[in-house]
Amino acid sequence: MGARDPGALHSIRELPLYSEDLAPVAPEHRTWNTWDLAAIWVGMAACIPTYILASYMLRDGLGAAEALSIILIANLIVTVPLALNGHAGVKYGLPFAVLGRACFGTLGVHIPAMVRALIACGWFGIQAWIGGLAIHAIACTLSGTAIEAGFTTGKFLSFAVSWSLTLLFVWRGTESIRRLERLAAPALLLVGLLLVAWGASQTGSFAEVLAQTNQLERPTAQLQRDGRLALSPLQDLNGNFKADSYRLAAHSLLSQASWHPLPQAPAALIASEIAQTSEPILVQFRRGDTLSSPVSVAQSANEAPRFATWLFWLTAMVGFWATMSISIADITRFGRSQRAQVVGQSIGLPGTMLLYSFVSIFVTCTALIGFEDLLIAEDAPWDPVALLARFDNPVVVVTAQLVLFVATLTTNIAANVIAPANAFANLWPKKMSFRLGGLMTGVIGVCIAPWLLFDRISDLLVFVSGLLGPVLGVMLADYYWVRRTRLSLQDLFDPQGCYAYWRGFNLAALAALSAGVLCALSGYFLDSLSWLYTASWFSGCLVSFTVYGFLMSATNKRPRHVAAHS
Repeated sequence: MGARDPGALHSIRELPLYSEDLAPVAPEHRTWNTWDLAAIWVGMAACIPTYILASYMLRDGLGAAEALSIILIANLIVTVPLALNGHAGVKYGLPFAVLGRACFGTLGVHIPAMVRALIACGWFGIQAWIGGLAIHAIACTLSGTAIEAGFTTGKFLSFAVSWSLTLLFVWRGTESIRRLERLAAPALLLVGLLLVAWGASQTGSFAEVLAQTNQLERPTAQLQRDGRLALSPLQDLNGNFKADSYRLAAHSLLSQASWHPLPQAPAALIASEIAQTSEPILVQFRRGDTLSSPVSVAQSANEAPRFATWLFWLTAMVGFWATMSISIADITRFGRSQRAQVVGQSIGLPGTMLLYSFVSIFVTCTALIGFEDLLIAEDAPWDPVALLARFDNPVVVVTAQLVLFVATLTTNIAANVIAPANAFANLWPKKMSFRLGGLMTGVIGVCIAPWLLFDRISDLLVFVSGLLGPVLGVMLADYYWVRRTRLSLQDLFDPQGCYAYWRGFNLAALAALSAGVLCALSGYFLDSLSWLYTASWFSGCLVSFTVYGFLMSATNKRPRHVAAHS
Protein backbone atom coordinates (compact mmCIF):
# COMPACT_ATOMS: atom_id res chain seq x y z
CA MET A 1 0.00 0.00 0.00
CA GLY A 2 1.98 3.04 -1.18
CA ALA A 3 1.78 6.77 -0.83
CA ARG A 4 1.08 7.11 -4.55
CA ASP A 5 -1.20 4.10 -4.99
CA PRO A 6 -4.70 5.27 -6.16
CA GLY A 7 -6.22 2.20 -4.57
CA ALA A 8 -4.67 3.09 -1.25
CA LEU A 9 -6.07 6.61 -1.42
CA HIS A 10 -9.54 5.22 -2.11
CA SER A 11 -9.34 2.81 0.82
CA ILE A 12 -8.32 5.45 3.37
CA ARG A 13 -10.82 8.09 2.26
CA GLU A 14 -13.52 6.80 4.62
CA LEU A 15 -11.25 6.38 7.65
CA PRO A 16 -12.00 8.70 10.63
CA LEU A 17 -8.64 10.51 10.56
CA TYR A 18 -8.72 11.25 6.82
CA SER A 19 -9.27 14.69 5.30
CA GLU A 20 -8.46 16.16 1.92
CA ASP A 21 -5.98 18.64 3.43
CA LEU A 22 -4.08 15.91 5.31
CA ALA A 23 -4.20 13.26 2.55
CA PRO A 24 -1.12 12.26 0.53
CA VAL A 25 -0.39 14.82 -2.16
CA ALA A 26 -1.24 13.41 -5.56
CA PRO A 27 1.66 13.06 -8.05
CA GLU A 28 0.27 15.73 -10.37
CA HIS A 29 0.31 18.24 -7.50
CA ARG A 30 3.94 17.59 -6.54
CA THR A 31 5.17 20.56 -8.55
CA TRP A 32 7.96 21.96 -6.33
CA ASN A 33 11.34 21.47 -8.01
CA THR A 34 14.83 22.19 -6.68
CA TRP A 35 14.58 25.93 -7.32
CA ASP A 36 11.13 26.15 -5.70
CA LEU A 37 12.44 24.50 -2.52
CA ALA A 38 15.54 26.69 -2.56
CA ALA A 39 13.39 29.78 -3.18
CA ILE A 40 11.13 29.03 -0.23
CA TRP A 41 14.23 28.94 2.01
CA VAL A 42 15.49 32.19 0.52
CA GLY A 43 12.08 33.67 1.28
CA MET A 44 12.12 32.34 4.83
CA ALA A 45 15.75 33.08 5.70
CA ALA A 46 15.90 36.57 4.13
CA CYS A 47 13.88 38.15 6.88
CA ILE A 48 14.14 40.87 9.48
CA PRO A 49 14.64 38.49 12.46
CA THR A 50 17.68 37.04 10.64
CA TYR A 51 19.01 40.57 10.30
CA ILE A 52 18.27 41.46 13.92
CA LEU A 53 19.75 38.27 15.40
CA ALA A 54 23.11 38.91 13.77
CA SER A 55 23.17 42.41 15.26
CA TYR A 56 22.28 41.02 18.69
CA MET A 57 25.31 38.75 18.51
CA LEU A 58 27.52 41.80 18.08
CA ARG A 59 25.85 43.48 21.05
CA ASP A 60 26.63 40.39 23.11
CA GLY A 61 30.36 40.92 22.58
CA LEU A 62 31.05 38.64 19.63
CA GLY A 63 33.20 39.82 16.76
CA ALA A 64 32.00 39.86 13.16
CA ALA A 65 34.01 36.79 12.17
CA GLU A 66 32.76 34.86 15.22
CA ALA A 67 29.14 35.79 14.54
CA LEU A 68 29.31 34.78 10.90
CA SER A 69 31.06 31.49 11.70
CA ILE A 70 28.37 30.62 14.25
CA ILE A 71 25.64 31.41 11.75
CA LEU A 72 27.22 29.27 9.02
CA ILE A 73 27.93 26.30 11.30
CA ALA A 74 24.47 26.43 12.90
CA ASN A 75 22.69 26.44 9.56
CA LEU A 76 24.84 23.66 8.13
CA ILE A 77 23.94 21.64 11.24
CA VAL A 78 20.21 22.26 10.99
CA THR A 79 20.17 21.48 7.26
CA VAL A 80 20.95 17.83 8.11
CA PRO A 81 17.75 17.12 10.13
CA LEU A 82 15.78 19.22 7.64
CA ALA A 83 16.88 16.90 4.82
CA LEU A 84 16.42 13.76 6.94
CA ASN A 85 12.96 14.72 8.14
CA GLY A 86 12.01 16.00 4.70
CA HIS A 87 12.51 12.50 3.29
CA ALA A 88 9.19 11.24 4.67
CA GLY A 89 7.36 14.22 3.20
CA VAL A 90 8.56 13.40 -0.30
CA LYS A 91 8.12 9.64 0.06
CA TYR A 92 4.59 9.67 1.47
CA GLY A 93 3.28 13.13 0.54
CA LEU A 94 2.06 13.64 4.11
CA PRO A 95 2.38 16.56 6.56
CA PHE A 96 4.08 16.40 9.95
CA ALA A 97 0.77 16.16 11.82
CA VAL A 98 0.04 12.82 10.07
CA LEU A 99 3.57 11.42 9.96
CA GLY A 100 3.91 12.08 13.68
CA ARG A 101 1.11 9.59 14.37
CA ALA A 102 3.56 6.78 13.59
CA CYS A 103 5.80 7.57 16.56
CA PHE A 104 3.56 9.43 19.03
CA GLY A 105 0.27 7.67 18.34
CA THR A 106 -2.91 8.85 16.67
CA LEU A 107 -3.79 10.97 19.72
CA GLY A 108 -0.33 11.43 21.17
CA VAL A 109 0.76 13.36 18.08
CA HIS A 110 -1.36 16.28 19.23
CA ILE A 111 1.12 16.98 22.05
CA PRO A 112 4.16 17.86 19.88
CA ALA A 113 1.93 19.20 17.12
CA MET A 114 0.25 21.67 19.46
CA VAL A 115 3.58 22.73 20.96
CA ARG A 116 4.86 23.32 17.44
CA ALA A 117 1.65 25.12 16.49
CA LEU A 118 1.59 27.47 19.49
CA ILE A 119 5.25 28.38 19.01
CA ALA A 120 4.54 29.07 15.34
CA CYS A 121 1.57 31.23 16.35
CA GLY A 122 3.94 33.29 18.48
CA TRP A 123 6.37 33.66 15.60
CA PHE A 124 3.45 34.48 13.28
CA GLY A 125 2.50 37.36 15.53
CA ILE A 126 6.08 38.64 15.77
CA GLN A 127 6.57 38.50 12.00
CA ALA A 128 3.20 40.13 11.33
CA TRP A 129 4.14 42.93 13.77
CA ILE A 130 7.49 43.45 12.00
CA GLY A 131 5.71 43.51 8.64
CA GLY A 132 3.32 46.06 10.09
CA LEU A 133 6.26 48.28 11.05
CA ALA A 134 7.41 48.23 7.41
CA ILE A 135 3.91 49.16 6.22
CA HIS A 136 3.78 51.93 8.83
CA ALA A 137 7.11 53.30 7.59
CA ILE A 138 5.75 53.34 4.03
CA ALA A 139 2.60 55.17 5.15
CA CYS A 140 4.63 57.76 7.09
CA THR A 141 6.93 58.35 4.10
CA LEU A 142 4.04 58.81 1.68
CA SER A 143 2.20 61.16 4.06
CA GLY A 144 5.33 63.11 5.01
CA THR A 145 4.95 62.44 8.74
CA ALA A 146 7.60 61.33 11.21
CA ILE A 147 7.62 57.85 12.69
CA GLU A 148 6.71 58.16 16.35
CA ALA A 149 8.30 56.07 19.06
CA GLY A 150 6.30 53.60 21.13
CA PHE A 151 2.98 51.93 20.36
CA THR A 152 0.78 54.12 18.20
CA THR A 153 -2.58 53.69 16.50
CA GLY A 154 -0.88 53.82 13.12
CA LYS A 155 1.42 50.91 14.01
CA PHE A 156 -1.47 48.74 15.15
CA LEU A 157 -3.48 49.54 12.01
CA SER A 158 -0.43 48.59 9.91
CA PHE A 159 -0.16 45.38 11.94
CA ALA A 160 -3.76 44.60 11.00
CA VAL A 161 -2.95 45.08 7.30
CA SER A 162 0.12 42.85 7.55
CA TRP A 163 -1.91 40.21 9.39
CA SER A 164 -4.69 40.25 6.79
CA LEU A 165 -2.41 40.04 3.74
CA THR A 166 -0.57 37.07 5.22
CA LEU A 167 -3.77 35.12 5.78
CA LEU A 168 -5.03 36.05 2.32
CA PHE A 169 -2.24 34.01 0.70
CA VAL A 170 -2.91 31.13 3.09
CA TRP A 171 -6.59 31.20 2.17
CA ARG A 172 -5.70 30.98 -1.52
CA GLY A 173 -3.70 27.77 -1.00
CA THR A 174 -0.20 26.35 -1.35
CA GLU A 175 0.17 27.02 -5.08
CA SER A 176 -0.15 30.78 -4.50
CA ILE A 177 2.48 30.43 -1.77
CA ARG A 178 4.87 28.72 -4.21
CA ARG A 179 4.43 31.51 -6.78
CA LEU A 180 4.99 34.21 -4.15
CA GLU A 181 8.18 32.57 -2.88
CA ARG A 182 9.57 32.12 -6.39
CA LEU A 183 8.98 35.77 -7.30
CA ALA A 184 10.21 37.16 -3.99
CA ALA A 185 13.51 35.25 -3.69
CA PRO A 186 15.50 37.21 -6.34
CA ALA A 187 14.21 40.56 -5.04
CA LEU A 188 15.22 39.73 -1.46
CA LEU A 189 18.73 38.73 -2.50
CA LEU A 190 19.07 41.91 -4.58
CA VAL A 191 18.06 44.15 -1.67
CA GLY A 192 20.68 42.50 0.53
CA LEU A 193 23.40 43.16 -2.05
CA LEU A 194 22.23 46.76 -2.53
CA LEU A 195 22.46 47.40 1.22
CA VAL A 196 26.05 46.12 1.22
CA ALA A 197 26.85 48.35 -1.76
CA TRP A 198 25.42 51.35 0.09
CA GLY A 199 27.48 50.54 3.17
CA ALA A 200 30.70 50.28 1.17
CA SER A 201 29.98 53.58 -0.59
CA GLN A 202 29.83 55.43 2.75
CA THR A 203 33.48 54.74 3.60
CA GLY A 204 35.04 53.24 0.51
CA SER A 205 36.52 50.37 2.49
CA PHE A 206 35.08 47.05 3.66
CA ALA A 207 37.85 46.73 6.26
CA GLU A 208 37.10 50.11 7.86
CA VAL A 209 33.43 49.26 8.16
CA LEU A 210 33.98 45.83 9.72
CA ALA A 211 36.57 47.29 12.10
CA GLN A 212 33.71 49.14 13.80
CA THR A 213 32.47 45.91 15.37
CA ASN A 214 34.87 46.50 18.29
CA GLN A 215 32.72 49.49 19.26
CA LEU A 216 29.81 47.10 19.79
CA GLU A 217 31.75 44.72 22.03
CA ARG A 218 32.21 47.13 24.95
CA PRO A 219 29.49 48.60 27.22
CA THR A 220 28.63 52.24 26.63
CA ALA A 221 28.95 52.94 30.36
CA GLN A 222 30.39 50.55 32.95
CA LEU A 223 31.27 51.01 36.60
CA GLN A 224 34.55 49.22 37.17
CA ARG A 225 35.73 47.46 40.31
CA ASP A 226 38.09 50.31 41.25
CA GLY A 227 35.16 52.77 41.38
CA ARG A 228 35.97 54.41 38.07
CA LEU A 229 33.41 54.87 35.32
CA ALA A 230 34.37 53.85 31.80
CA LEU A 231 32.39 55.78 29.17
CA SER A 232 32.47 54.54 25.58
CA PRO A 233 30.27 56.52 23.20
CA LEU A 234 30.78 55.90 19.50
CA GLN A 235 33.95 57.06 17.77
CA ASP A 236 34.49 58.34 14.24
CA LEU A 237 37.01 56.91 11.79
CA ASN A 238 39.76 59.02 13.39
CA GLY A 239 39.14 57.53 16.82
CA ASN A 240 37.47 60.67 18.26
CA PHE A 241 34.34 60.44 20.34
CA LYS A 242 31.26 61.61 18.42
CA ALA A 243 29.83 63.03 21.67
CA ASP A 244 31.44 66.03 23.38
CA SER A 245 29.69 65.98 26.78
CA TYR A 246 27.75 63.75 29.14
CA ARG A 247 25.56 63.87 32.23
CA LEU A 248 25.12 61.24 34.90
CA ALA A 249 22.47 60.86 37.60
CA ALA A 250 19.79 58.65 39.10
CA HIS A 251 16.84 58.00 36.82
CA SER A 252 14.53 60.61 38.36
CA LEU A 253 17.25 63.31 38.46
CA LEU A 254 18.83 62.92 35.03
CA SER A 255 16.94 65.78 33.36
CA GLN A 256 18.26 68.23 36.02
CA ALA A 257 21.85 66.94 36.02
CA SER A 258 24.74 69.10 34.82
CA TRP A 259 26.63 68.43 31.61
CA HIS A 260 30.35 67.65 31.79
CA PRO A 261 32.89 67.80 28.95
CA LEU A 262 33.93 64.43 27.59
CA PRO A 263 37.67 64.09 26.90
CA GLN A 264 38.38 62.93 23.34
CA ALA A 265 40.19 59.77 24.40
CA PRO A 266 38.91 56.40 25.62
CA ALA A 267 39.93 57.02 29.22
CA ALA A 268 38.09 56.06 32.40
CA LEU A 269 36.50 58.85 34.43
CA ILE A 270 36.10 59.16 38.19
CA ALA A 271 32.52 58.27 39.03
CA SER A 272 32.09 60.78 41.85
CA GLU A 273 28.64 61.70 40.49
CA ILE A 274 27.25 58.30 41.43
CA ALA A 275 25.44 58.54 44.75
CA GLN A 276 24.07 55.79 46.89
CA THR A 277 20.59 55.28 45.51
CA SER A 278 18.18 52.46 44.86
CA GLU A 279 17.32 53.93 41.45
CA PRO A 280 19.14 52.91 38.28
CA ILE A 281 22.04 55.20 37.38
CA LEU A 282 21.75 56.58 33.85
CA VAL A 283 24.17 58.38 31.57
CA GLN A 284 23.31 60.50 28.53
CA PHE A 285 25.57 61.97 25.84
CA ARG A 286 25.34 65.14 23.77
CA ARG A 287 26.90 66.80 20.77
CA GLY A 288 25.46 70.22 19.96
CA ASP A 289 21.69 69.80 19.89
CA THR A 290 21.87 66.05 19.40
CA LEU A 291 21.12 63.91 22.45
CA SER A 292 21.58 60.19 22.87
CA SER A 293 19.08 57.96 24.61
CA PRO A 294 19.75 57.54 28.34
CA VAL A 295 21.47 54.23 29.07
CA SER A 296 22.00 52.40 32.35
CA VAL A 297 25.44 52.14 33.86
CA ALA A 298 26.48 48.49 33.74
CA GLN A 299 28.07 46.93 36.78
CA SER A 300 31.41 45.25 36.29
CA ALA A 301 31.02 41.48 36.54
CA ASN A 302 32.88 38.33 35.70
CA GLU A 303 32.43 37.72 32.01
CA ALA A 304 31.01 34.41 30.89
CA PRO A 305 33.58 32.10 29.26
CA ARG A 306 33.88 32.84 25.56
CA PHE A 307 32.89 29.29 24.68
CA ALA A 308 29.68 29.57 26.74
CA THR A 309 28.66 32.66 24.78
CA TRP A 310 29.59 30.93 21.53
CA LEU A 311 27.57 27.81 22.44
CA PHE A 312 24.57 29.87 23.54
CA TRP A 313 24.39 31.60 20.18
CA LEU A 314 25.04 28.40 18.25
CA THR A 315 22.05 26.85 20.01
CA ALA A 316 19.98 29.99 19.43
CA MET A 317 20.78 29.98 15.72
CA VAL A 318 19.96 26.27 15.43
CA GLY A 319 16.82 26.96 17.42
CA PHE A 320 15.91 29.65 14.89
CA TRP A 321 14.80 26.83 12.58
CA ALA A 322 14.04 24.23 15.26
CA THR A 323 10.36 24.48 14.45
CA MET A 324 10.90 23.88 10.74
CA SER A 325 13.18 20.88 11.32
CA ILE A 326 10.29 18.90 12.78
CA SER A 327 7.58 20.05 10.35
CA ILE A 328 9.55 20.33 7.11
CA ALA A 329 7.42 17.52 5.61
CA ASP A 330 4.62 20.11 5.39
CA ILE A 331 6.66 21.62 2.54
CA THR A 332 8.61 18.69 1.10
CA ARG A 333 5.37 16.75 0.55
CA PHE A 334 4.99 18.94 -2.54
CA GLY A 335 8.53 18.14 -3.75
CA ARG A 336 9.13 16.27 -6.98
CA SER A 337 11.99 14.11 -5.70
CA GLN A 338 14.34 13.42 -2.81
CA ARG A 339 17.14 15.10 -4.75
CA ALA A 340 15.05 18.25 -5.16
CA GLN A 341 14.36 18.56 -1.43
CA VAL A 342 17.94 17.82 -0.33
CA VAL A 343 19.67 20.03 -2.89
CA GLY A 344 17.06 22.78 -2.67
CA GLN A 345 17.30 23.05 1.11
CA SER A 346 21.10 22.81 1.10
CA ILE A 347 21.34 25.66 -1.39
CA GLY A 348 18.62 27.88 0.00
CA LEU A 349 19.16 27.91 3.77
CA PRO A 350 22.86 28.20 4.75
CA GLY A 351 23.81 30.60 1.97
CA THR A 352 20.89 32.97 2.53
CA MET A 353 21.33 33.03 6.30
CA LEU A 354 25.03 33.80 5.89
CA LEU A 355 24.41 36.52 3.30
CA TYR A 356 21.70 38.32 5.26
CA SER A 357 23.65 38.05 8.49
CA PHE A 358 26.67 39.60 6.78
CA VAL A 359 24.40 42.35 5.43
CA SER A 360 23.17 42.99 8.98
CA ILE A 361 26.66 43.23 10.46
CA PHE A 362 28.06 45.30 7.61
CA VAL A 363 25.18 47.79 7.40
CA THR A 364 24.92 48.21 11.18
CA CYS A 365 28.64 48.99 11.37
CA THR A 366 28.26 51.47 8.52
CA ALA A 367 25.48 53.23 10.41
CA LEU A 368 27.74 53.64 13.46
CA ILE A 369 30.05 55.93 11.52
CA GLY A 370 27.80 57.09 8.69
CA PHE A 371 25.07 58.80 10.73
CA GLU A 372 26.33 61.85 12.64
CA ASP A 373 23.42 61.84 15.07
CA LEU A 374 24.30 58.36 16.37
CA LEU A 375 26.29 58.91 19.55
CA ILE A 376 25.97 55.49 21.22
CA ALA A 377 25.61 51.92 19.96
CA GLU A 378 22.22 51.53 21.64
CA ASP A 379 20.74 54.11 19.25
CA ALA A 380 22.02 52.36 16.12
CA PRO A 381 19.31 51.19 13.68
CA TRP A 382 19.52 47.50 14.61
CA ASP A 383 16.74 46.51 12.23
CA PRO A 384 16.43 47.42 8.54
CA VAL A 385 13.01 49.05 9.02
CA ALA A 386 14.57 51.66 11.31
CA LEU A 387 17.62 51.99 9.05
CA LEU A 388 15.73 52.59 5.81
CA ALA A 389 13.42 55.09 7.51
CA ARG A 390 16.49 57.35 7.84
CA PHE A 391 16.94 57.75 4.08
CA ASP A 392 15.74 61.01 2.55
CA ASN A 393 14.68 59.72 -0.86
CA PRO A 394 11.02 58.65 -0.51
CA VAL A 395 11.22 56.36 -3.55
CA VAL A 396 14.13 54.47 -1.97
CA VAL A 397 12.36 54.25 1.39
CA VAL A 398 9.04 53.03 -0.01
CA THR A 399 10.61 50.51 -2.38
CA ALA A 400 12.97 49.06 0.22
CA GLN A 401 10.31 48.90 2.93
CA LEU A 402 7.97 47.17 0.50
CA VAL A 403 10.60 44.51 -0.19
CA LEU A 404 11.13 44.12 3.57
CA PHE A 405 7.42 43.57 4.01
CA VAL A 406 7.51 40.89 1.30
CA ALA A 407 10.39 39.29 3.24
CA THR A 408 8.31 39.02 6.39
CA LEU A 409 5.31 37.84 4.38
CA THR A 410 7.18 34.98 2.70
CA THR A 411 8.78 33.90 5.97
CA ASN A 412 5.55 34.03 7.89
CA ILE A 413 3.51 32.02 5.43
CA ALA A 414 6.02 29.21 4.90
CA ALA A 415 7.46 28.94 8.42
CA ASN A 416 4.65 29.98 10.73
CA VAL A 417 1.29 29.24 9.12
CA ILE A 418 1.44 25.97 7.16
CA ALA A 419 2.49 23.77 10.11
CA PRO A 420 0.02 25.12 12.72
CA ALA A 421 -2.78 25.15 10.14
CA ASN A 422 -2.16 21.44 9.53
CA ALA A 423 -1.86 20.79 13.26
CA PHE A 424 -5.20 22.45 13.98
CA ALA A 425 -6.80 20.63 11.04
CA ASN A 426 -5.51 17.37 12.52
CA LEU A 427 -7.45 17.99 15.74
CA TRP A 428 -10.76 17.54 13.89
CA PRO A 429 -9.92 16.04 10.47
CA LYS A 430 -13.54 15.82 9.30
CA LYS A 431 -14.50 19.34 10.45
CA MET A 432 -11.41 21.56 10.47
CA SER A 433 -9.85 22.59 7.14
CA PHE A 434 -6.39 23.96 6.40
CA ARG A 435 -7.93 27.39 5.81
CA LEU A 436 -9.68 27.47 9.18
CA GLY A 437 -6.50 26.22 10.83
CA GLY A 438 -4.63 29.13 9.26
CA LEU A 439 -7.23 31.55 10.58
CA MET A 440 -6.84 30.08 14.09
CA THR A 441 -3.09 30.62 13.78
CA GLY A 442 -3.67 34.28 13.00
CA VAL A 443 -6.06 34.81 15.91
CA ILE A 444 -3.71 33.20 18.43
CA GLY A 445 -0.82 35.20 16.94
CA VAL A 446 -2.62 38.40 17.93
CA CYS A 447 -3.53 37.13 21.40
CA ILE A 448 0.10 36.52 22.41
CA ALA A 449 0.83 40.30 22.06
CA PRO A 450 3.84 40.03 19.70
CA TRP A 451 4.75 43.69 20.23
CA LEU A 452 5.84 42.71 23.75
CA LEU A 453 7.77 39.54 22.72
CA PHE A 454 9.84 41.24 20.04
CA ASP A 455 12.76 42.22 22.29
CA ARG A 456 13.13 38.78 23.93
CA ILE A 457 13.81 36.88 20.74
CA SER A 458 17.17 35.26 21.63
CA ASP A 459 16.06 33.92 25.02
CA LEU A 460 12.90 32.61 23.39
CA LEU A 461 14.90 30.75 20.74
CA VAL A 462 16.99 28.83 23.28
CA PHE A 463 13.92 27.89 25.31
CA VAL A 464 12.11 26.74 22.16
CA SER A 465 15.11 24.59 21.27
CA GLY A 466 14.72 22.68 24.52
CA LEU A 467 11.11 21.90 23.68
CA LEU A 468 11.48 20.97 20.02
CA GLY A 469 14.90 19.29 19.89
CA PRO A 470 13.47 16.24 21.71
CA VAL A 471 10.54 16.06 19.28
CA LEU A 472 12.99 15.86 16.40
CA GLY A 473 14.97 13.15 18.21
CA VAL A 474 11.89 10.96 18.58
CA MET A 475 10.87 11.43 14.95
CA LEU A 476 14.30 10.60 13.52
CA ALA A 477 14.72 7.56 15.76
CA ASP A 478 11.27 6.25 14.77
CA TYR A 479 11.60 6.82 11.03
CA TYR A 480 15.18 5.62 10.54
CA TRP A 481 16.07 3.40 13.52
CA VAL A 482 12.75 1.68 14.25
CA ARG A 483 10.93 1.60 10.89
CA ARG A 484 13.72 1.92 8.33
CA THR A 485 11.61 4.60 6.49
CA ARG A 486 8.63 2.23 5.96
CA LEU A 487 5.17 3.27 7.17
CA SER A 488 1.66 1.86 6.86
CA LEU A 489 -0.37 4.48 5.05
CA GLN A 490 -3.76 3.06 6.04
CA ASP A 491 -2.85 2.78 9.73
CA LEU A 492 -1.84 6.45 9.78
CA PHE A 493 -5.50 7.34 9.20
CA ASP A 494 -7.06 4.56 11.30
CA PRO A 495 -7.55 5.29 15.05
CA GLN A 496 -7.75 1.52 15.61
CA GLY A 497 -4.66 0.67 13.55
CA CYS A 498 -1.14 -0.23 14.64
CA TYR A 499 -0.31 3.40 15.46
CA ALA A 500 -3.05 3.56 18.10
CA TYR A 501 -0.66 2.00 20.68
CA TRP A 502 -2.24 2.49 24.14
CA ARG A 503 -5.48 4.43 23.75
CA GLY A 504 -3.91 6.48 20.98
CA PHE A 505 -0.67 7.25 22.82
CA ASN A 506 2.77 5.71 22.35
CA LEU A 507 4.09 5.73 25.92
CA ALA A 508 7.65 5.08 24.71
CA ALA A 509 7.56 8.28 22.65
CA LEU A 510 6.13 10.30 25.52
CA ALA A 511 8.76 8.94 27.90
CA ALA A 512 11.55 9.76 25.45
CA LEU A 513 10.11 13.20 24.84
CA SER A 514 9.88 13.89 28.57
CA ALA A 515 13.44 12.69 29.12
CA GLY A 516 14.74 14.95 26.37
CA VAL A 517 12.87 18.01 27.60
CA LEU A 518 13.91 17.43 31.23
CA CYS A 519 17.53 17.03 30.20
CA ALA A 520 17.49 20.11 28.00
CA LEU A 521 15.68 22.41 30.41
CA SER A 522 17.18 21.18 33.69
CA GLY A 523 20.01 23.65 33.26
CA TYR A 524 17.47 26.47 33.25
CA PHE A 525 16.75 25.76 36.91
CA LEU A 526 20.07 24.25 38.11
CA ASP A 527 23.20 26.33 37.65
CA SER A 528 25.41 23.25 37.81
CA LEU A 529 23.69 21.90 34.68
CA SER A 530 23.49 25.21 32.83
CA TRP A 531 25.51 23.77 29.95
CA LEU A 532 22.64 21.40 29.16
CA TYR A 533 20.30 24.36 28.73
CA THR A 534 22.86 26.36 26.78
CA ALA A 535 23.03 23.44 24.32
CA SER A 536 19.35 22.52 24.76
CA TRP A 537 18.65 21.58 21.14
CA PHE A 538 21.60 19.20 21.00
CA SER A 539 21.17 17.64 24.45
CA GLY A 540 17.40 17.23 24.16
CA CYS A 541 17.54 15.75 20.66
CA LEU A 542 20.29 13.25 21.52
CA VAL A 543 18.62 12.04 24.73
CA SER A 544 15.17 11.56 23.19
CA PHE A 545 16.63 9.84 20.11
CA THR A 546 18.52 7.33 22.27
CA VAL A 547 15.76 6.72 24.82
CA TYR A 548 13.09 6.20 22.16
CA GLY A 549 15.17 3.80 20.08
CA PHE A 550 16.04 1.59 23.05
CA LEU A 551 12.53 1.66 24.55
CA MET A 552 10.93 0.59 21.28
CA SER A 553 13.49 -2.17 20.84
CA ALA A 554 13.27 -3.39 24.46
CA THR A 555 9.47 -3.46 24.59
CA ASN A 556 9.15 -4.99 21.11
CA LYS A 557 6.58 -2.37 20.11
CA ARG A 558 7.67 -2.14 16.53
CA PRO A 559 4.45 -2.32 14.47
CA ARG A 560 4.13 -4.11 11.19
CA HIS A 561 5.70 -2.43 8.18
CA VAL A 562 4.02 -1.97 4.87
CA ALA A 563 6.18 -1.22 1.87
CA ALA A 564 5.71 2.14 0.24
CA HIS A 565 6.43 3.01 -3.36
CA SER A 566 8.63 6.10 -3.50
